[in-house]
Amino acid sequence: MAPPVEITIPTTSLSPTSPPHTIYHIALRLPLRSFTVSKRYSDFSTFHTTLLSQTNAEPPVPLPAKAWFSNTVSNSSFREDRRSGLEEYLRAINDAPDSRWRSSPVWRAFLNLPTAATTSTNTTSTRLHAAITDPGNATNASIIDPTLWLDYYRDMKSHLHDARLQLSKRDQETTPQRQHESSAHAKSSLVRASSMISTLEEGLKNLSTRGAQSRVTLGEGEIRRRKDLLINARKEKDGLEDLLHAMATKSRLDHAVASIQDKEALIRAGNGDAASNGGRRTPARSGRVLGKETERTRELDNKGVLQLQQETMQAQDASVDELLKIIIRQRELGTAIHEELEVQNELLKMTDEDTNRLQTKLDIGKKRINKIS
Repeated sequence: MAPPVEITIPTTSLSPTSPPHTIYHIALRLPLRSFTVSKRYSDFSTFHTTLLSQTNAEPPVPLPAKAWFSNTVSNSSFREDRRSGLEEYLRAINDAPDSRWRSSPVWRAFLNLPTAATTSTNTTSTRLHAAITDPGNATNASIIDPTLWLDYYRDMKSHLHDARLQLSKRDQETTPQRQHESSAHAKSSLVRASSMISTLEEGLKNLSTRGAQSRVTLGEGEIRRRKDLLINARKEKDGLEDLLHAMATKSRLDHAVASIQDKEALIRAGNGDAASNGGRRTPARSGRVLGKETERTRELDNKGVLQLQQETMQAQDASVDELLKIIIRQRELGTAIHEELEVQNELLKMTDEDTNRLQTKLDIGKKRINKIS
């Protein structure tokens, strides 16, 4: 059976710190997602020591030894050899028939793997599939796995994206049948997204209250971030639903206006025939074209058709006003998202600066410890 995690170290880079050091980018591919973890050689050395203490067994492949007379920063050939050796070291543990190393806590902590990634991957995949295909099921209403929550959220966002694409496609269609098909697909995606948002909200409550029971604790900042994600997703869903409703209303109004225009054309044609016959109206013959008449206009006289046209125009004006409100709401939503992204970017910059300062202090501390020892 293939291992549940695929591990490679495709690239390396040099840190921006002074002095610089080599960073190894570990690419991990799980059944549900892929991500990258960045480590330096000292992290591997600490991991190896902890792994030995937890398992009391040497890994299948030894860790590449530390070189005293060569530097991976200035020697690209040595850097590539070490990258290859570290990749072989991790893959040997991952592919080994003996799972003692993969079952150790330090393995999951070193690679940032979720708790269930190495021991119950099939169960997690089954739960995600069940939650996506049947979000209304009572057994799927509770999501207590943070990783499952994120995967479920990404699938919900894909439904919103599909709904937006279908609405854009509907606006470009020229036949009523294809417009109806696009609207049906968009509505189906929105219904599924609405149900998934409710499930995600319930799951977030479980994650914030069942941290000890699920052995996973989310910080308050992460809880707030996920709440903001759900608020923005619900706003996006509501905006798409309003847009779909406005499009459907506009389509009905366009059909009504077209019918009224056909009625007026028939009336003008009838008046023209009467004038050509000395003011006498000729009775309708079998050759009269009434194919574009509707049930609402067929039995109306001129005043009735005029009144219907005025009512239709008023309804169309109201629909345009409603569409304008939706557009304004979408603009406000976009502005709010932009402002939130700016705040998040500033926080990330501050975090990077703090990380660099902390790393510099750690390097200085290590040098002092080495001098003392």
